[in-house]
Amino acid sequence: MAGKKTVKVTQIGSPIRRPQDQRATLIGLGLNKMNRTRELEDTPAVRGMIRKVRHMVKVEEV
Repeated sequence: MAGKKTVKVTQIGSPIRRPQDQRATLIGLGLNKMNRTRELEDTPAVRGMIRKVRHMVKVEEV
């Protein structure tokens, strides 16, 4: 699958005192601990999830 684009997402903010839906979004992205990194496929769904918690994650194009 050579043509698939991916993004590297790292959690840099704590979900403490955040709305429950933002915590659930982090878990959906595979992030639930500080400084955890995941490489995810660059799809509109993933981009939407990243946008929802953009204040708690760092995104790098791969």
